Amino acid sequence: MFNNKKTVLMIFAVLFIAACTPTVNQRGNLLTDQQIASVQLGQSTRSDVLRSLGSPTTKSPFNEEIWYYIGQETEKRGILDPEVMEERVVAVTFDEQGYVNDIRDINNERIDIPVERDATKTHGNDLTVMQQLLGNLGRFNPQEGQ
Repeated sequence: MFNNKKTVLMIFAVLFIAACTPTVNQRGNLLTDQQIASVQLGQSTRSDVLRSLGSPTTKSPFNEEIWYYIGQETEKRGILDPEVMEERVVAVTFDEQGYVNDIRDINNERIDIPVERDATKTHGNDLTVMQQLLGNLGRFNPQEGQ
């Protein structure tokens, strides 16, 4: 009997510890320094950049010559909000001939905006249980003459 309690306690302890294991997620295209170093200014073309860095996360809406690579790694522990562990935004600019003109990291100064957890109240009909049950009485009467 003592052995069974110890085993059950051990199983619960292992499950409790496993539940607190952080979950790491990577979103976007998190470029490494080695990948960026493979792109050479004035020599690499768009197809070279696609081979080295992959597809861009987005292109500039006002200038098709600027490609953005955005990547982020987050870690979530239990029920807590995810925490950003690493983030990188790289802009690759091309000239008119399609060669790389500039490649740079964009210093993204993240502002920590608190998340509001309250729900927006919608003002519908606040009916009691009796109003809901008896609300349709008399609504569906057959028309006279049918």
